[in-house]
Amino acid sequence: MRAQTVDVKSSTGRILCCTVFRPGGKKLLAKGHVISEEDVRVLEAEGMETIWVTELEDGEVGEDNAVAAVASEMGCGSFEIRVAAGGRANLVATENCCLLVDDELLKQINCTASVVIATALNFSHALAGQRVATVKSAPFAVAKEQLEAVINILKERGPILQARPVRSPAVGVLYTDPISGDRARQLFENIMRQRLERFGVNPNFVLACTEDENSVARSLQHLLRSKPCVILVASTTAPAGPEDVIGQAMLRVGAQVERFLAPVEPGNLLLLAYKDDVPVVSAPGCFRSAKPNVVDLVLPPLLARYHITGWEIACLGHGGLLA
Repeated sequence: MRAQTVDVKSSTGRILCCTVFRPGGKKLLAKGHVISEEDVRVLEAEGMETIWVTELEDGEVGEDNAVAAVASEMGCGSFEIRVAAGGRANLVATENCCLLVDDELLKQINCTASVVIATALNFSHALAGQRVATVKSAPFAVAKEQLEAVINILKERGPILQARPVRSPAVGVLYTDPISGDRARQLFENIMRQRLERFGVNPNFVLACTEDENSVARSLQHLLRSKPCVILVASTTAPAGPEDVIGQAMLRVGAQVERFLAPVEPGNLLLLAYKDDVPVVSAPGCFRSAKPNVVDLVLPPLLARYHITGWEIACLGHGGLLA
């Protein structure tokens, strides 16, 4: 970019280097604004004869065009792009969704000198109208060569961000207790509803049973027939491992254990299994309190019908100390 002071009359199409204020202190034109013919008339009416501007040189791309190009390549799913003043593009959710973020690719892009990207957290839940990411460029212009390098990386390895919609998900809930399933339901049902309401959902299919392998397996089989996007098992007991009653009942209905133990506190004893495409989650103790725990971390992607892997559960340790 080449900055210079020019006559206001010849400033049309150039970019302001700094914000212009009226004598009383009110902002007239913002830094980075491209001066129009109407702006020239306004500036002259304010008594200004010269102005500090800059203009693009060969091999440069304006900041607004640069961030719009990056924003259009960096993500997919339920969002729209809104270009804002000062070389900024915001990604805004168009419906309730779960955000999936490629952290390693994000770091690589943010190591460049031309643009930076900020996103909401991986696996976070976003409401319609919420900003989920923003792209900001270097002031005024970006080297075309640098911009092309970023775009090529995104085309080859992207997207950085996926906004997976959460559309009327069906949730199955199973309450279990060694003496009476109804006891577990009385203990946990209010907290369960509070937790699910955070994500705009309600339990669709609810059962309660005694915590023995046969009863739990029968109840799980019944819930699986309804094809929910997730089944939550709220147990009054804490398993020592997948070999305990809940885990054995999961295996009995043909589910495959994906992960036992999560690096999250509260919620270390998470047990996640899949029966075909339906995840079954046991998180003992996590339904006794409405305070954030591992269930709040894994529910958004599961509600969006995303298959969480054991590796992704293991990656929750960074930031997993919730209390």
